[in-house]
Amino acid sequence: MKRIILSIALITALCLQVKAQKGLTLGSKAPLFSGLDQNGKTVSLKNALKTHRSVVLFFYRGQWCPFCNKHIKELQDSLQLLTSKDAYVIGVTPENKENIAKTIKKTNAGFSILQDKDDTIMTAYGVNFMMDEATFTKYKGYGINLETNNGNSRHTLPVPATYIIDKSGKIKYIHFDPDYKKRASVQLLLSQL
Repeated sequence: MKRIILSIALITALCLQVKAQKGLTLGSKAPLFSGLDQNGKTVSLKNALKTHRSVVLFFYRGQWCPFCNKHIKELQDSLQLLTSKDAYVIGVTPENKENIAKTIKKTNAGFSILQDKDDTIMTAYGVNFMMDEATFTKYKGYGINLETNNGNSRHTLPVPATYIIDKSGKIKYIHFDPDYKKRASVQLLLSQL
């Protein structure tokens, strides 16, 4: 019951905050980015598209989010299906390296996950939003401290969006929903690859 009340409160608060976010549009050129993944490997969109037919780029809130962990686990469980279509999967989160490690432990994620330290990738893809102080305090009361988890005081989270970017660098699929419980299914992603 406590979890249901927490979920309703968080959905309401976050849905109100992210209405201004729109993400990118279908057919637009995907902004280039690069960063270090959990293994210290430099991952860039440009290089991934040189060696793969497409990139599945998704944004997630953090290891504390059960909906994020479920989605990541589903992507991992279907990673072979995604890679068989020559897709390269990249996750992006505002969380620090230690919390990315917690995500990997919970989900067994074997694909690249990047920390968006300065919110540059989230901003470029139009998925970032700043949590207001009242919501930040509520989260803290639930044991979720974004300042500790993200290693900064900006209180930034992404809309949990997913983009499929084709070899030419254009966006060919978008899932963008401010309701963090709604994610792109693997089945849908596979149908778009």
